[in-house]
Formats: sequence, C-alpha cells, structure tokens
Amino acid sequence: MASRDGDGWIDCSCGKRHWGLHGAAGLLLLRDQHVLLQHRAAWVHNGDTWGIPGGARDSHEEILECATREAGEELGITPGTFTPFATHTDDHGSWRYDTFLAHAHPELTAHALNDESAEIEWVLISEVASKHLHPAFAQHWPTLLEIISQR
Repeated sequence: MASRDGDGWIDCSCGKRHWGLHGAAGLLLLRDQHVLLQHRAAWVHNGDTWGIPGGARDSHEEILECATREAGEELGITPGTFTPFATHTDDHGSWRYDTFLAHAHPELTAHALNDESAEIEWVLISEVASKHLHPAFAQHWPTLLEIISQR
C-alpha cells in the first residue's frame, strides 16, 4: 500500500483551513429518492453535522479512488457497488473538494465502521436540507440537488 501522505490541514487561499494536504473527495450515493448521509461524530471537525463519507486525498490517488477509499473506511462501501454519474468540484485554487454523485446498486450495504460516524441514514432527497448539515455540504447542496434532478 502506498503511503498515506494526505492527512493534515492546509491554510487555503479562501481564508479557511481545510483537511487534506492534496485536497479531498467524497461520495454522494443515491438510491431511489434517497441519499446516504453520515452523521458525523461530535469530536470530528464540524462534528454533529450530516454530510457524506469523504476525506483527505493522498498524493498518489485519483479523486474517485480517494472517495471510494474513504467511503470504504467510514461506511464499509465496496468498489463495484455503485456507478458514478457526475462530479462536482469545489475548487479553491490551492485546495479542492470533489464530490462524486453515484447510483447505489441494490447490493450496496453501508454501516458505520469507525468512530468518525455517529450514524448513517438513507434520507429522502426532499428532507436533506432539514438536517443539520456540514457547512460545506450545506453550501453546495443546492448545486448537488440540481445535478441530481438532471439525472
């Protein structure tokens, strides 16, 4: 296994600190009219909020590889159980977060695998905005929703 060299904070040109020395990526999974959300543990950055599995990208990883690895580490999601159909990039120049939107296959199962997750839930798309969302996910949810509606 290649080294895990992506963990760490970066002071971004946007004026904020972000996790992921080489950027970060996450996976937004859809099934019927639901999306899979992760209730982040209270101790993590922006804890006690809802978002998607994701995290720091290592220097040797492609962005989809990163999102898949993170979803596997956090929720036990395995490659081949979803089909990506779009990507949304939040590019700050010196840092970026890539969200892969994907259709979950019927055999996809997920469960909280580590202490980064308080719980996970399939949430109706129409109810996502009513959750206490991770600030960055909340900011981009309208755009992600637009992408979903065009699928």
